[in-house]
Amino acid sequence: LGDVYKRQARRLQHSKGVSLIEIMIAIAVIQVAIVGTSAYRYYSILDTHKATARITAARITLLFCENWRGVKGAEDYDPTAYSDVGLTITTGSGPDAPEEFTSLGSYTVISSGFTYYATLSWKDVDTELRALNVIVAWAQKFQGQGGFENADKTFELRTYAYRPN
Repeated sequence: LGDVYKRQARRLQHSKGVSLIEIMIAIAVIQVAIVGTSAYRYYSILDTHKATARITAARITLLFCENWRGVKGAEDYDPTAYSDVGLTITTGSGPDAPEEFTSLGSYTVISSGFTYYATLSWKDVDTELRALNVIVAWAQKFQGQGGFENADKTFELRTYAYRPN
């Protein structure tokens, strides 16, 4: 029985505390977990902002296409008249219209502090059919700041307007 107590006493002597190496390993594991969690949150927020910008660009493009189609693709269509929908729309610079299209104009659109650049163009496909093209660009890399020259993303939509004689 005496040997059993001696062995248990020796075991207890060696397991009384935590070594400095074990503490350092635990701290390193916790730091890796914290950095990973922080990076996950950062990239989640960044992706949310990118998705919001893309959705807004698509909505602006669709708004212009549908409004313009509603007036049968009129050559005097002015999207600045629709600023009462929560957007600030002014004449400005925008992406180039496709080669075969006639440019209606370029506009700067501000939505929730984010700046977009739109170009509207048209092409008569037939005597009673007009193709309407809207391109919206924005600067995702610079988060909508710095002017049209920093625009690195675009969204394009084409629709058709029936124009009876």
